[in-house]
Amino acid sequence: MTGSKGLIGAALKCCLEKIGIKVLGIDLKHDAEHPDYGDILDAAAVFSKASVVEGIVHLAAVSRVIDGEKMPRQCWETNVEGTQNVINAAAASEKKPWIIYASSREVYGEPKELPVKEEFPLKPVNIYGESKVEAEKNLEQAGQKGIATAIVRLSNVYGSIHDYPDRVIPAFCKAAVEGTSIRVDGKENSFDFTYLDDVINGLISLIQIMAGNKQTVKPIHLTRGVSATLEHISAIAQQASAVPISLIEKSSRSFDVSRFFGDPSRAREVLKWQASVSIEEGMHRLIHQFRLHAISYLQNTDTHVVQ
Repeated sequence: MTGSKGLIGAALKCCLEKIGIKVLGIDLKHDAEHPDYGDILDAAAVFSKASVVEGIVHLAAVSRVIDGEKMPRQCWETNVEGTQNVINAAAASEKKPWIIYASSREVYGEPKELPVKEEFPLKPVNIYGESKVEAEKNLEQAGQKGIATAIVRLSNVYGSIHDYPDRVIPAFCKAAVEGTSIRVDGKENSFDFTYLDDVINGLISLIQIMAGNKQTVKPIHLTRGVSATLEHISAIAQQASAVPISLIEKSSRSFDVSRFFGDPSRAREVLKWQASVSIEEGMHRLIHQFRLHAISYLQNTDTHVVQ
């Protein structure tokens, strides 16, 4: 599993190990001495791990639009060249492991029609989306090397306090706990926010299919199929807060898509999966996590002071 310490990777690795599946990870976020430390741009490291596995879940990426805009070269190298390393490693292995690739709604750019189906044109509007499209093309060509692949397109996954603190849902939920202000870049923008547990369940279903038949699966959405505006989710955070919190409204950023929700029909058909956690329930779960974390922090601080 590449990106094994990320938001999705850490949760998925834990779940797979609980059901008896051994996972070899590779992630730059680990300490250098950790056995799962590694960079997907290091072909030797990727080849070494790919040679002994039955399948690969490729999650590692420069995974945020804003980071792609700030670091376009690094974004392209990681998302495109790193993915090619994974493909080459799978092709070189005698086991010919299947590959599940985590792509993004950003490949569609600004859709002209909603809900978005997997067959819609790929017209990204930022470097991150462009890198994902290119990586998808490389995955589609991997079949010529005898590799079974599956592409999942994700949308605004959230559900952990260990996520990037400035991503929209974690930022709003943390603000609800701390009573700080909420910044909204384009309050009418609307997206298909998908809870982490739902995404993990979908990925496990896909892993079971890939492990069972090693056949390529067409691109598939792991999305709720319902959109929520930033204004709506900010209201959820405000209502959940114990103290009044202010709203700071800003214009949308030029490189951001303004609306998206994906048709999850193929996931229901192929994976027998559908998201079950609403945006309201998901945010309240995350707010609860932040509250427990804050209480734990205060208790540890008080203990330290007494000692």
